[in-house]
Amino acid sequence: MSTSAALKPAAPHPDLAAVKQRQHGAWSSGDYAVVGTTLQIVGEQLCEAIDLRAGSKVLDVAAGNGNATLAAARRWCDVTSTDYVPALLKRGRERAMAEHLTVEFREADAEALPFADASFDVVLSTFGVMFTPDQDKAASELARVCKSGGKIGLANWTPQGFIGQLFKTIGKHLPPPAGVKSPAMWGTTARLEEMFGGVAAEIAAEPRMFVFRYRSPDHWLDIFKTFYGPTLKAFAALDASGQAALTRDLLALLGEFNHADDGTIVVHSEYLEAVITKR
Repeated sequence: MSTSAALKPAAPHPDLAAVKQRQHGAWSSGDYAVVGTTLQIVGEQLCEAIDLRAGSKVLDVAAGNGNATLAAARRWCDVTSTDYVPALLKRGRERAMAEHLTVEFREADAEALPFADASFDVVLSTFGVMFTPDQDKAASELARVCKSGGKIGLANWTPQGFIGQLFKTIGKHLPPPAGVKSPAMWGTTARLEEMFGGVAAEIAAEPRMFVFRYRSPDHWLDIFKTFYGPTLKAFAALDASGQAALTRDLLALLGEFNHADDGTIVVHSEYLEAVITKR
Protein backbone atom coordinates (compact mmCIF):
# COMPACT_ATOMS: atom_id res chain seq x y z
CA MET A 1 0.00 0.00 0.00
CA SER A 2 1.36 3.41 -0.93
CA THR A 3 1.75 6.17 1.63
CA SER A 4 -0.84 8.30 -0.15
CA ALA A 5 -3.35 5.43 -0.10
CA ALA A 6 -2.70 4.79 3.58
CA LEU A 7 -3.30 8.45 4.41
CA LYS A 8 -6.45 8.75 2.31
CA PRO A 9 -9.27 9.90 4.61
CA ALA A 10 -12.08 7.46 5.26
CA ALA A 11 -15.43 8.09 3.60
CA PRO A 12 -17.64 10.19 5.85
CA HIS A 13 -20.32 8.48 7.88
CA PRO A 14 -23.33 10.80 7.80
CA ASP A 15 -25.60 11.24 10.79
CA LEU A 16 -28.65 9.75 9.09
CA ALA A 17 -30.90 10.48 12.06
CA ALA A 18 -30.03 14.17 11.83
CA VAL A 19 -30.54 14.13 8.07
CA LYS A 20 -33.95 12.53 8.53
CA GLN A 21 -34.93 15.16 11.09
CA ARG A 22 -33.99 17.95 8.68
CA GLN A 23 -35.87 16.26 5.85
CA HIS A 24 -38.93 15.84 8.05
CA GLY A 25 -38.82 19.55 8.69
CA ALA A 26 -38.53 20.27 4.97
CA TRP A 27 -41.47 18.06 3.96
CA SER A 28 -43.55 19.39 6.87
CA SER A 29 -43.00 22.97 5.72
CA GLY A 30 -44.97 24.67 3.02
CA ASP A 31 -47.65 22.35 1.64
CA TYR A 32 -46.30 19.63 -0.64
CA ALA A 33 -49.89 18.65 -1.50
CA VAL A 34 -50.12 21.72 -3.76
CA VAL A 35 -47.39 20.22 -5.96
CA GLY A 36 -48.30 16.61 -5.23
CA THR A 37 -51.83 16.93 -6.58
CA THR A 38 -50.44 17.80 -10.02
CA LEU A 39 -48.61 14.44 -10.12
CA GLN A 40 -51.78 12.31 -9.87
CA ILE A 41 -51.37 10.79 -13.33
CA VAL A 42 -48.13 9.08 -12.21
CA GLY A 43 -49.99 7.05 -9.57
CA GLU A 44 -52.61 6.04 -12.12
CA GLN A 45 -49.99 4.94 -14.65
CA LEU A 46 -48.03 3.01 -12.01
CA CYS A 47 -51.12 1.03 -11.02
CA GLU A 48 -51.65 0.17 -14.68
CA ALA A 49 -48.00 -0.86 -15.11
CA ILE A 50 -48.41 -3.24 -12.16
CA ASP A 51 -51.67 -4.56 -13.65
CA LEU A 52 -53.22 -3.97 -10.24
CA ARG A 53 -56.14 -6.30 -9.52
CA ALA A 54 -59.24 -5.44 -7.51
CA GLY A 55 -59.14 -6.84 -4.00
CA SER A 56 -55.36 -6.62 -3.69
CA LYS A 57 -53.95 -5.56 -0.34
CA VAL A 58 -51.89 -2.46 -1.13
CA LEU A 59 -49.45 -0.33 0.89
CA ASP A 60 -48.50 3.16 -0.26
CA VAL A 61 -45.19 4.18 1.37
CA ALA A 62 -44.18 7.83 1.80
CA ALA A 63 -47.53 8.48 0.19
CA GLY A 64 -47.55 12.26 0.53
CA ASN A 65 -51.08 13.46 -0.18
CA GLY A 66 -52.02 10.12 -1.67
CA ASN A 67 -51.63 9.95 -5.44
CA ALA A 68 -50.88 6.22 -5.63
CA THR A 69 -53.23 5.68 -2.68
CA LEU A 70 -56.21 7.13 -4.56
CA ALA A 71 -55.27 5.35 -7.78
CA ALA A 72 -55.25 1.98 -6.00
CA ALA A 73 -58.46 2.69 -4.07
CA ARG A 74 -60.19 3.62 -7.32
CA ARG A 75 -59.34 0.10 -8.49
CA TRP A 76 -61.21 -1.46 -5.55
CA CYS A 77 -58.10 -2.42 -3.60
CA ASP A 78 -57.69 -2.64 0.20
CA VAL A 79 -55.31 0.32 0.65
CA THR A 80 -53.16 1.48 3.56
CA SER A 81 -51.57 4.90 3.04
CA THR A 82 -48.51 5.87 5.11
CA ASP A 83 -46.27 8.89 5.54
CA TYR A 84 -44.23 10.36 8.38
CA VAL A 85 -45.77 13.83 7.92
CA PRO A 86 -49.22 13.92 9.56
CA ALA A 87 -50.28 17.01 7.61
CA LEU A 88 -49.83 15.17 4.32
CA LEU A 89 -51.84 12.20 5.56
CA LYS A 90 -54.58 14.67 6.47
CA ARG A 91 -54.62 15.97 2.90
CA GLY A 92 -54.77 12.42 1.55
CA ARG A 93 -57.63 11.62 3.92
CA GLU A 94 -59.55 14.69 2.71
CA ARG A 95 -59.13 13.60 -0.91
CA ALA A 96 -60.27 10.05 -0.16
CA MET A 97 -63.33 11.33 1.71
CA ALA A 98 -64.23 13.64 -1.17
CA GLU A 99 -64.31 10.62 -3.49
CA HIS A 100 -65.98 8.34 -0.92
CA LEU A 101 -63.02 5.96 -1.05
CA THR A 102 -62.23 3.65 1.87
CA VAL A 103 -58.54 3.96 2.82
CA GLU A 104 -56.64 3.35 6.06
CA PHE A 105 -54.20 6.16 6.86
CA ARG A 106 -51.29 5.53 9.23
CA GLU A 107 -48.29 7.60 10.27
CA ALA A 108 -45.19 5.52 9.53
CA ASP A 109 -41.48 5.83 8.80
CA ALA A 110 -40.49 4.23 5.49
CA GLU A 111 -37.31 2.92 7.11
CA ALA A 112 -39.23 1.15 9.91
CA LEU A 113 -42.66 0.14 8.63
CA PRO A 114 -45.04 -1.01 11.41
CA PHE A 115 -46.28 -4.06 9.54
CA ALA A 116 -45.53 -7.77 9.70
CA ASP A 117 -43.49 -9.56 7.06
CA ALA A 118 -45.35 -10.39 3.82
CA SER A 119 -48.41 -8.32 4.77
CA PHE A 120 -49.17 -6.84 1.34
CA ASP A 121 -49.74 -8.04 -2.21
CA VAL A 122 -48.46 -4.76 -3.63
CA VAL A 123 -46.24 -2.01 -2.20
CA LEU A 124 -46.18 1.39 -3.94
CA SER A 125 -44.24 4.62 -3.70
CA THR A 126 -44.36 7.58 -6.08
CA PHE A 127 -41.60 10.17 -5.55
CA GLY A 128 -41.62 9.29 -1.85
CA VAL A 129 -39.37 6.51 -0.57
CA MET A 130 -36.59 7.83 -2.81
CA PHE A 131 -36.03 10.62 -0.27
CA THR A 132 -35.18 8.35 2.69
CA PRO A 133 -31.66 8.97 4.04
CA ASP A 134 -30.94 5.24 4.55
CA GLN A 135 -31.80 3.95 1.10
CA ASP A 136 -30.84 0.33 1.71
CA LYS A 137 -32.91 0.15 4.88
CA ALA A 138 -35.94 1.60 3.13
CA ALA A 139 -35.61 -0.82 0.21
CA SER A 140 -35.30 -3.70 2.67
CA GLU A 141 -38.51 -2.59 4.38
CA LEU A 142 -40.44 -2.42 1.10
CA ALA A 143 -39.35 -5.95 0.27
CA ARG A 144 -39.98 -7.26 3.80
CA VAL A 145 -43.65 -6.29 3.91
CA CYS A 146 -44.34 -7.53 0.36
CA LYS A 147 -45.54 -11.11 -0.13
CA SER A 148 -43.59 -13.63 -2.16
CA GLY A 149 -44.79 -13.23 -5.72
CA GLY A 150 -46.05 -9.75 -4.89
CA LYS A 151 -45.00 -6.54 -6.60
CA ILE A 152 -43.23 -3.36 -5.56
CA GLY A 153 -44.12 -0.42 -7.82
CA LEU A 154 -41.95 2.70 -7.81
CA ALA A 155 -41.87 6.04 -9.60
CA ASN A 156 -38.57 7.86 -8.99
CA TRP A 157 -37.08 10.97 -10.57
CA THR A 158 -33.96 10.26 -12.65
CA PRO A 159 -30.64 12.08 -12.18
CA GLN A 160 -30.67 13.47 -15.73
CA GLY A 161 -34.32 14.56 -15.71
CA PHE A 162 -35.64 17.98 -14.76
CA ILE A 163 -36.21 17.27 -11.04
CA GLY A 164 -32.89 15.44 -10.81
CA GLN A 165 -31.24 18.55 -12.25
CA LEU A 166 -33.27 20.71 -9.87
CA PHE A 167 -31.70 18.82 -6.94
CA LYS A 168 -28.27 19.26 -8.54
CA THR A 169 -28.84 22.98 -8.97
CA ILE A 170 -29.96 23.41 -5.37
CA GLY A 171 -26.92 21.39 -4.28
CA LYS A 172 -24.58 23.91 -5.92
CA HIS A 173 -25.94 26.61 -3.63
CA LEU A 174 -26.61 24.49 -0.56
CA PRO A 175 -24.43 21.34 -0.60
CA PRO A 176 -26.11 18.17 0.72
CA PRO A 177 -24.70 16.38 3.78
CA ALA A 178 -21.47 14.53 3.00
CA GLY A 179 -21.89 10.81 2.43
CA VAL A 180 -25.64 10.88 1.82
CA LYS A 181 -26.65 9.27 -1.49
CA SER A 182 -28.66 11.40 -3.88
CA PRO A 183 -32.40 10.57 -3.93
CA ALA A 184 -32.16 10.49 -7.72
CA MET A 185 -30.10 7.29 -7.50
CA TRP A 186 -33.45 5.54 -7.02
CA GLY A 187 -34.16 6.65 -10.57
CA THR A 188 -31.44 4.38 -12.01
CA THR A 189 -31.79 0.71 -12.87
CA ALA A 190 -28.33 0.00 -11.50
CA ARG A 191 -29.24 1.29 -8.03
CA LEU A 192 -32.53 -0.63 -7.98
CA GLU A 193 -30.65 -3.80 -8.85
CA GLU A 194 -28.22 -3.11 -5.99
CA MET A 195 -31.04 -2.69 -3.51
CA PHE A 196 -33.55 -5.29 -4.72
CA GLY A 197 -31.53 -7.77 -6.77
CA GLY A 198 -31.20 -10.20 -3.88
CA VAL A 199 -34.97 -10.53 -3.39
CA ALA A 200 -36.34 -9.90 -6.86
CA ALA A 201 -37.50 -12.46 -9.37
CA GLU A 202 -37.71 -9.64 -11.90
CA ILE A 203 -37.03 -5.92 -12.09
CA ALA A 204 -38.81 -4.23 -14.99
CA ALA A 205 -37.95 -0.55 -15.31
CA GLU A 206 -38.88 1.96 -18.00
CA PRO A 207 -38.17 5.69 -18.29
CA ARG A 208 -41.36 7.76 -18.35
CA MET A 209 -42.07 11.46 -18.68
CA PHE A 210 -44.15 13.66 -16.43
CA VAL A 211 -45.04 17.11 -17.78
CA PHE A 212 -45.09 20.07 -15.42
CA ARG A 213 -47.56 22.67 -16.70
CA TYR A 214 -47.54 26.11 -15.07
CA ARG A 215 -48.72 29.57 -16.06
CA SER A 216 -45.22 31.04 -16.38
CA PRO A 217 -41.65 30.58 -15.11
CA ASP A 218 -42.43 32.99 -12.25
CA HIS A 219 -45.57 30.99 -11.38
CA TRP A 220 -43.57 27.74 -11.20
CA LEU A 221 -40.89 29.40 -9.07
CA ASP A 222 -43.45 30.92 -6.72
CA ILE A 223 -45.19 27.55 -6.20
CA PHE A 224 -41.95 25.65 -5.61
CA LYS A 225 -40.49 28.32 -3.31
CA THR A 226 -43.68 28.41 -1.26
CA PHE A 227 -44.85 24.80 -1.15
CA TYR A 228 -42.09 22.35 -2.20
CA GLY A 229 -40.05 21.56 0.93
CA PRO A 230 -36.53 21.20 -0.57
CA THR A 231 -36.81 24.44 -2.56
CA LEU A 232 -38.48 26.33 0.27
CA LYS A 233 -35.77 25.31 2.73
CA ALA A 234 -32.98 26.13 0.28
CA PHE A 235 -34.23 29.69 -0.15
CA ALA A 236 -34.74 30.05 3.60
CA ALA A 237 -31.12 29.04 4.26
CA LEU A 238 -29.61 31.58 1.83
CA ASP A 239 -29.06 35.30 2.23
CA ALA A 240 -30.47 37.79 -0.29
CA SER A 241 -27.59 37.47 -2.76
CA GLY A 242 -27.67 33.69 -2.49
CA GLN A 243 -31.40 33.67 -3.12
CA ALA A 244 -30.94 35.86 -6.18
CA ALA A 245 -28.25 33.53 -7.54
CA LEU A 246 -30.41 30.46 -6.96
CA THR A 247 -33.34 32.18 -8.65
CA ARG A 248 -31.21 32.91 -11.72
CA ASP A 249 -30.03 29.30 -11.92
CA LEU A 250 -33.52 27.86 -11.47
CA LEU A 251 -34.98 30.10 -14.16
CA ALA A 252 -32.13 29.11 -16.47
CA LEU A 253 -32.88 25.44 -15.77
CA LEU A 254 -36.54 26.03 -16.58
CA GLY A 255 -35.56 27.68 -19.82
CA GLU A 256 -33.42 24.68 -20.75
CA PHE A 257 -36.26 22.19 -20.21
CA ASN A 258 -39.28 24.28 -21.23
CA HIS A 259 -41.03 23.22 -24.45
CA ALA A 260 -43.55 26.06 -24.50
CA ASP A 261 -43.17 29.17 -26.65
CA ASP A 262 -46.24 31.06 -25.41
CA GLY A 263 -44.95 32.24 -22.02
CA THR A 264 -46.26 29.21 -20.12
CA ILE A 265 -44.28 26.30 -18.68
CA VAL A 266 -44.39 22.86 -20.31
CA VAL A 267 -41.45 21.04 -18.74
CA HIS A 268 -40.86 17.36 -19.43
CA SER A 269 -39.37 15.65 -16.37
CA GLU A 270 -38.08 12.12 -16.72
CA TYR A 271 -38.76 9.51 -14.06
CA LEU A 272 -38.14 5.77 -13.81
CA GLU A 273 -41.21 3.57 -13.47
CA ALA A 274 -40.20 0.25 -11.90
CA VAL A 275 -42.14 -2.90 -11.17
CA ILE A 276 -40.22 -5.34 -8.97
CA THR A 277 -41.61 -8.85 -8.56
CA LYS A 278 -40.53 -10.40 -5.28
CA ARG A 279 -39.25 -13.97 -5.29
